[in-house]
Formats: sequence, C-alpha cells, structure tokens
Amino acid sequence: MSSSLMLGRISACPAAQQLSAELLVELGQTESTGKFLENSLPKILRSCDAVAAAVYAPERGQWRQHFATSSIEGFDTNVLAEAIDKDQAILSGEWGVAPLIRQSAAGEALVLKFKGPGTDATTVDAFAALVSVGLDSVRARQQDQRRVRRLEAILEIAGQWNQNLEMDSLLLQMAETSTRLLDSERASIFLWDKTNRVLIGRPALGVDGNELRIPDTQGIVGQVVQSGELRRVDESEEKEIARDVDKQLGFHTRNLLCVPLRSADGKTLGAFEMINKNAGNFSKEDELGLVELASHAAIALENTQHFKQLLDSKKQIAQQAAEQVRLIGESMAIETLRSTVRRVADTDLALLVLGENGTGKEVVSQLVHYLSPRRDEPFIAVNCAALTETLLESELFGHEKGAFTDAHEARQGKFELASGGTLFLDEIGDLSLAGQAKLLRVLEEKVVVRVGGSIPIPTDARVIAATNQNLSEMVRDKRFREDLFFRLNVVTLELPPLRDRVDDIMLLAGHFLGDFAKKARRPLPKFTEAAISRMRQHPWPGNVRELRNLMERLAYLTQGDQVDVDDLAFILSADRDATSGISMELSLTEATRQFQSGYIRKHIAAAGGNMSDAARRMGLHRSNLYRKMRQLGMSDASAEDEEAGNA
Repeated sequence: MSSSLMLGRISACPAAQQLSAELLVELGQTESTGKFLENSLPKILRSCDAVAAAVYAPERGQWRQHFATSSIEGFDTNVLAEAIDKDQAILSGEWGVAPLIRQSAAGEALVLKFKGPGTDATTVDAFAALVSVGLDSVRARQQDQRRVRRLEAILEIAGQWNQNLEMDSLLLQMAETSTRLLDSERASIFLWDKTNRVLIGRPALGVDGNELRIPDTQGIVGQVVQSGELRRVDESEEKEIARDVDKQLGFHTRNLLCVPLRSADGKTLGAFEMINKNAGNFSKEDELGLVELASHAAIALENTQHFKQLLDSKKQIAQQAAEQVRLIGESMAIETLRSTVRRVADTDLALLVLGENGTGKEVVSQLVHYLSPRRDEPFIAVNCAALTETLLESELFGHEKGAFTDAHEARQGKFELASGGTLFLDEIGDLSLAGQAKLLRVLEEKVVVRVGGSIPIPTDARVIAATNQNLSEMVRDKRFREDLFFRLNVVTLELPPLRDRVDDIMLLAGHFLGDFAKKARRPLPKFTEAAISRMRQHPWPGNVRELRNLMERLAYLTQGDQVDVDDLAFILSADRDATSGISMELSLTEATRQFQSGYIRKHIAAAGGNMSDAARRMGLHRSNLYRKMRQLGMSDASAEDEEAGNA
C-alpha cells in the first residue's frame, strides 16, 4: 500500500494523527517489532478509549497473536477472517478489527476491544494504519542491519573457503558454514554429472561413502538443475518433497531451499540445498543469502587450485560492503577528518576513535578498513561493554572443545576471525581492568591462546578502538590502564558533534531522507527555508543517529511535497525554551530572527492557536502580529487572509 494512502487512513482520525508523532519519535530507539507493539498498543488504548488491543497474523492455517496488552477473552477469530476478506475495518459488538495493510497477503490485523459498541470503523482503521507504519519502519531497519551482517559473514566465509584446497573438505566446510548462517539443520551441495545424468550430493550423512547419487530429474534438486531457477518448499507444501531421498538418508524433510550453482560463464554446475529451517520456513532474505553463498561456492568448486577467482569474489563482496560506508559532509572538521583517514588507512597503526554517541565512530572505522590494503579481509566489530568477565576470553581469543561446560566444539575468537583484517573494539572504556590486561598482552605479543588450549596462534589484526569516554581522565582515576591507553592511542581521530558542523546538517538530511523516501515509495519532499533554519539551530544531542532517525520519521509521516517547520516540532521537548539551541555561528540578525520566530510560536501554542490571545500576551495588536510573522517569513496561510480583511 502506498505511503500516501496509509497517511490518508491515519489522518482520518484526529486521535491517531495526534498520537503518530509521539509513537514515531520512539522508533529510533526501538530495536524489535515486539518492543514497538509493547510500547505503542497501551498508548493506542488511551487514545481511543479501548480496554484491550492485540495484533494477529495467520500462521499455518491458524491465527497467531503477535502481542496483546491483556488477555483477549471471548474474541471470535472469524471476525479477523471477515476483515481480511473484505479488506476493511469491521465492528462486531465491543470488538473492532482492521487489516494493517490493505490488499496484503500478510494478513496482519489489529484487534481493539472497547467498553461497549458505538465506536466508528474509521478509528479502528486509522490506528491499524499507524501500527502498520511503525512495524514497517522497524522491519526495514532490521532488514538493513541483517543485510550488512550477512555480507560481512559471507566475506568471512569466502575467506575460509579460500584456505581450503581439498574438494571433500571444502564441500563439508561449505555445508557447515551455510547451516550456521541460514540457521538450518542440514545442507548439501549437488554436483551435476551431465554425461551420466546423475546428481552427486555431498555431504550425505547416513549414506555409505557420505555421498548420495540420484537421477538428475528427481525431486526439487532435479527441477533446479534442469530449470536453472531457485525453488523453495514450505512446510505446507511437503507433498512436493521426494521421500525416496529421505528414506536413503533416514531423515525427514519439512521444508527446503535450493538454488543452482553456476560457473562464471553461466554453466550450471549443480545445486546448493538447505534443509529444515530451525524456526519456521525459509524467508526471502534466506533466498538472497543462499544465492550469494552459491555464487562463491561455485567459484571455489570450479577450480580449487585457482586462487584468483575466489579472491575476485571476495573483492566484489568487499566492494559491496564498502559502497554502503560513506563519510558525508563538507565542513572543515569533516574534510580534515577525511584527509586524516586517507593518510592513516594505508598504515597498520593502532587507532583510537573518540566522539559522542551517534557521531559515527563505527562508520569512520569501517571507512579506514575499506580504504586500507586489508579491505578484502573481514571487518569484525566487538562491543566491549557487552563482554562480561566470563565471556571475555572466549569471545576475543576463542576456546577449544570441552574447555568449559557449554564448549561442545572448538571456536575461533574475534582476533582469529579478524586476522588479516580489522578488529573494531567499540566502547573500549567499559572493559574491566582484568580484561584490559588480557587485551594488552595480545596486542603486544600478537598471539592468542584459546581457552582450554596451549598452542599460541598468531594474529595479524589491525585494532581500532572507540569510546565516548575521556580515557585520559580514566587513566588518572586508575580506571583505565595507562600502558593500554598508550598502546591504543597511537593515532587519535576525534569526531565532531553535529552541532559543531552546522553546514553538514542539510547534506546529511538530504542523504538520509532520499534513502527513506525510496523505501516509503514516495517522491522526495523539499525543506522550506523555515524548516532548514530550524534544523540548523537544533543542538542535535543524538548527533547523526538522531538526524537519521528524524529523516526516517519524516519520510513516513509528512504529507505533500514539502517539509515545513511544523513537521519538525516533535524534535523538541515540550518545555524547551525558545532561545535554546541557537547556533553561535549565526549572525546577530539571523539569531534575532530565529529567537523572535520561536518566541512567537511558543505564545501561539500557549494560547491554543488563538491569535488574538497570543497577540495580547505579547503586547501587540493582532494585525501587527500577523505583519511581524510575515516579516519573519513564518508560514501561516491565515495571516494574509486576516490582514486583507483588516485592510
């Protein structure tokens, strides 16, 4: 459903429109759909005088409850089916039901329970649309994050495959790494023997020789190699699965995903099959992930002796990841930072990146990595604040099988995984003193020893540390080791807060708004001069992260082809003084204009929009107030009408 139609549904109910700004402001801090529903549904109840709310979605022929504010007793789910079938809001006694998205195959719906009958269907429909916008926003952000993680994981996997030159071992490694990445029970790589019209599947657990041979027309795999097209079979389509293969393997296939393996010249080499997703069915994202994996697997399998082909594949993945990392800005501070990044990228010097929350410390660290000779190797990020004493050594240095209770298999640590590439240690100031000592030892000796092991493992990872804390002060207070501080602080990159790079605000805003407008499938709106002025004077305590979140909300909330100052009102707290946040870079004339505009808006808001009352509070005649607003360039359509009537 288009963004304009969704906004039209919300606008039909004043209560939903009023609540939309409050809910969408919280989206920037919401990491999951469950958390969004947990925060938003109680607010919806208060806004529409309902007593209970829930979101439902169909799953395996039944209605599943995503989230509910309280027990939904006595609700007839047949009303859900009726609302989805009719594609409109339905009222049934004390219940109101509306589809979140019109004409959608997803079938998600909002259920509201009222104190009694009488609520109109428009209200239910408006709040359903509001929930839909919020869920879409959270899901889009999660999808972007998953795609970056998937690209980084594939880059890491391709690097491991590059070190394996033996075919059988390579096939087993491919199966193991792909099952972990796509969270499935099994994987098999089928090689196509065209001459004998046979597909040879490896690994094939439970079969003599660990090899399965089937006709090249049998089952889903046969369909994939013959057609060259991807196939996915969900649990509801089990009848399509060839049970002869299951009998040979002593296994039961519930669902599967299979893609062709193609050589560089487009020749089909075989198929890559994943079996039994651990949670539900395989998704569209799984399809994209397996297609990417298959492209690199095909290169490795075609000729394991030719390194160049696989290295080229790794470079392509690295290039895709690098294209998503940009340092946007033309201010002197950013130009200086960009110049420094270019100079230090070609070195192996340790870097310390400093800056407030939201200034882009990880983005700068990724930029250093992708501009360096290590660009084709992994970039591994570690949040030191999340490393407890018990997890520290295992996460950073790895462990051997049986090293502790849950160590069922050997595992590489982050230093090993990042060897040849870059290790980004975020929130380094939150590392405990004991953890700092262990980290210092590895940085100085350039070897790690896994927990439960005794063999020193060399590591060649460039270390970039980041923090928003004052490490010098922490050293003085004995909360951070001085020797580790000097080891990390070879080169320091200080990221300026957004309030100190005012000229970059609109460049960043345009970049983010353009991306989100594409996702919302709407034209790119333009900022009015008043909105630009307001953006430039806001202090941006959350820095670039706050600006990005605001642009995401504007892409989904604003109507028409302009973003005006009123659309930005919710970036300020209700008790913010009209004079706060005025940039010291402004001239006295512009600062005075901004103060007067803010002062007038505050009085109009306090008067509830009554212009006569607002003018009286400021000691002005109403016509003089309108004249002053026009001089300040404040957008108010009624101003000229009123003045024309008084002329």
